[in-house]
Amino acid sequence: MTSAAEAVEPKVTPRRVAAFLVMVFGMFMAILDIQIVSASLPEIQAGLGASADEISWVQTAYLIAEVIMIPLSGLLGRMMSTRYLFAASAAGFTVASFLCATSGSINEMILWRAVQGFLGGGMIPAVFAAAFTIFPASKRNVVSPMIGLIATLAPTVGPTVGGYLSHTLSWHWLFLVNVPAGIAVTIGAFVLIDFDKPNWSLFDNFDWIGLGALACFLGAMEYVLEEGPGNDWFDDELVAGLFVVMIVGGIITFWRAFTRKNPVVDFSAFSNVNFAVGSVFSFVMGIGLYGMTYLYPLYLSQIRGYDSLMIGETVFVSGLAMFMTAPIAGALASKLDLRVMLLAGFIGFATSSWMLTGMTADWDFNELLAPQILRGISLMICMVPINNLALGTLPPDKMKNASGLYNLMRNLGGAVGLAVINTLLTDRNALHSAHLREALNWSNAEALRQLDLISSLLSLNGVDGETGALKYMAARISQQATVMSFIDVFTLITLLFAGLAVLALAMQPPRKGAKAGGH
Repeated sequence: MTSAAEAVEPKVTPRRVAAFLVMVFGMFMAILDIQIVSASLPEIQAGLGASADEISWVQTAYLIAEVIMIPLSGLLGRMMSTRYLFAASAAGFTVASFLCATSGSINEMILWRAVQGFLGGGMIPAVFAAAFTIFPASKRNVVSPMIGLIATLAPTVGPTVGGYLSHTLSWHWLFLVNVPAGIAVTIGAFVLIDFDKPNWSLFDNFDWIGLGALACFLGAMEYVLEEGPGNDWFDDELVAGLFVVMIVGGIITFWRAFTRKNPVVDFSAFSNVNFAVGSVFSFVMGIGLYGMTYLYPLYLSQIRGYDSLMIGETVFVSGLAMFMTAPIAGALASKLDLRVMLLAGFIGFATSSWMLTGMTADWDFNELLAPQILRGISLMICMVPINNLALGTLPPDKMKNASGLYNLMRNLGGAVGLAVINTLLTDRNALHSAHLREALNWSNAEALRQLDLISSLLSLNGVDGETGALKYMAARISQQATVMSFIDVFTLITLLFAGLAVLALAMQPPRKGAKAGGH
């Protein structure tokens, strides 16, 4: 028997297309601002007179607030409607961006970055939900590459955009650039969005306890994952204390979710096998997306000595590859089994990571070019089938909550991935340094020969040859240990993506012509 949801396909009108494009641009702003400050933190630190510990909160505050809002957006979207939620989020995001630019202290900056992240998190899931409810299934191979491109391109080009703005203008423009765009998005969203109606009665039974538990659970988790690697994890009292808060908050969150009629977060979408497996893939994509976006600039900064603008120009290659691949991915999605695309995308990503396991301290733009291009292509080949398979068989009434959870999984994947990567880099660096120092002892003839050669060259320039040679050798050991620790991380990412590629076969492709709501 055909349901009403399947019998009537949504009509594509110019107004809805315009509204969707406005929403996509708003999502781009929100995701871009996750990474736009990453390459320019030294400039912000100098401008606000912040300490090294304080400046990291410019990034952390945004991430904590955003990760709380993303799952909450499902309930708020049903309560307020997409129109009011998106317009309010865009307006607040714009105001918070202006206040970030005019901050006179690090505490003000952290406060407004948190507000910015919270309201930005209200825009991201709404776009995914709209893509799978206001467009018919026949148009998904057009809209899915679009949202997939934005979700992957924005964090990739963030360091490039940020580095350019802070170098050519000032760090204030990292935030001021949002103001005119945010005003346009706010007006466009309020005037054009007409997808649904508000249901203000949901506010009468709002689960305030569940909201508090969710904030404690996700906020504490994000802090633990962000700050744990740099603070020896549970040796730090605050990290250990917030881990307890995370556990308690998580227990209460899930208890409220499964015992209340209108919980803050509805987990029922996970009963759909495609959505559950797709969320796992979203989590893994977060590891790959944010992990590689972090590793490339870190290598270029620590090993090659690049500044933020040079880093941005180098890593822009991946973003360009994504942009060029998006329409191809959309066309392939209508011709190939989506599981085959997913398999190819994961294998391609694994191959791009494996290519980096031959890295040396001399690798530059040319050596990084092919892995970056393959990574960009693979990300787009992955994102389209993941979006379609995870969200393509859900009924419309589940879409808003499911979209929030789906995006949350990607962000949590990024947070977990970065925590593991930072821990591995630290531990493996120490291990490799110890092994290299053991090998370079006074009985190593080659090491002694190099020391004598360096010492004699330095002595010719009037420098203390022996001391200088030892310092030079110590620096080389440190550099080589760092490169070896990067190779270890790239190897782990290769194994992760290669191993999980076979899970693509566990998903069931949507039937040809299936509408949202099909089973």
